[in-house]
Amino acid sequence: MDDITKKQLQDILTAIEEIDSFFEGKPKQFDEFYDDIRLRRAIEREIEIIGEAMNRILKTNGSIAITNSRKIVDARNYIIHGYDSLSADILWSIVINHLPKLKEEAAALLAL
Repeated sequence: MDDITKKQLQDILTAIEEIDSFFEGKPKQFDEFYDDIRLRRAIEREIEIIGEAMNRILKTNGSIAITNSRKIVDARNYIIHGYDSLSADILWSIVINHLPKLKEEAAALLAL
C-alpha cells in the first residue's frame, strides 16, 4: 500500500476518533445528539472528511477492502450537496451503524 493511501486511511481513523471524542466517554444518546446543533455540525464535518479521504483512496486504489466504500463517498456528497434535506436520523445511523466497522477495517489495513 502506498504512503498516500496510508495517509488517507489515517485521516479516516482520526476523523472517527474525533467523533468518538465528542461523546467524552459517555454512552451515545440520540436525544443529546439531536438537541445539540454544534455536535451535529461537527459530526457532519468529520463525515465529510471521511468521505473525501475515501474518494481519494478510490481514485488510486478502487479495489481497497473497505465495505461500502462508494457509499461512504456518497454520504459525503449528500451532506455537502443535500444539506437542506439531511436528517439527524441519517447522521445518527452513520455514527452508530457504520463508523465502528469502518474504523475496524481502516485500522486493519493500516496494520498490514
